[in-house]
Amino acid sequence: MKNIQQTCRCQWVDLSKPDYVEYHDKEWGVPVHDDQTLFEFLTLEAAQAGLSWYTVLRKRENYRTLFDGFDPHKIARYSDKKVEKLLGDTGIIRNRAKILAAINNAQRFLEVQNEFSSFDTYIWRFVDGKPIVNEIRTPADYMATSPESDAMSKDLRQRGFKFVGSTICYAHMQATGMVNDHALDCFRRNEILAMRSKRA
Repeated sequence: MKNIQQTCRCQWVDLSKPDYVEYHDKEWGVPVHDDQTLFEFLTLEAAQAGLSWYTVLRKRENYRTLFDGFDPHKIARYSDKKVEKLLGDTGIIRNRAKILAAINNAQRFLEVQNEFSSFDTYIWRFVDGKPIVNEIRTPADYMATSPESDAMSKDLRQRGFKFVGSTICYAHMQATGMVNDHALDCFRRNEILAMRSKRA
């Protein structure tokens, strides 16, 4: 097992938060091609809007329980009664607009699946099916948006998705490995580069 204090990681990782470290070490930047996982990240990134990612990360398991494991088929059918129940649960971000956006986005997500056979096929087109690898040396090198996230945001909005601004889209790209933004001296950068994409 790697020593948390001695292993070189991206500078944004708070070593005092083990769950944050685990997320960085095991998930962030790993290419995702599973539709339900892509929908989970899309929903959580939207919930993050205006907040820190760690705030959402701490509530992730609650989201998984309350949002039926991020099954878009189930979420797309949520009723007003379900919305009120969610608004009363402190285990998630209790924001009506974000909850309604999750339901709307589930419906739009299913439409994209029907059009492209999978959401994976659709979303990875924005990077031509291959992760973009950036050279991050200092925190100043991180971007908040990119031409690819701009294009993704524009297309998602045209399709009716909510809470999909370019900054949210770029964060989604980072989380799902469409972009490898691990720092040059981070141990995960080369580990992920060595992985083979698991696209079905």
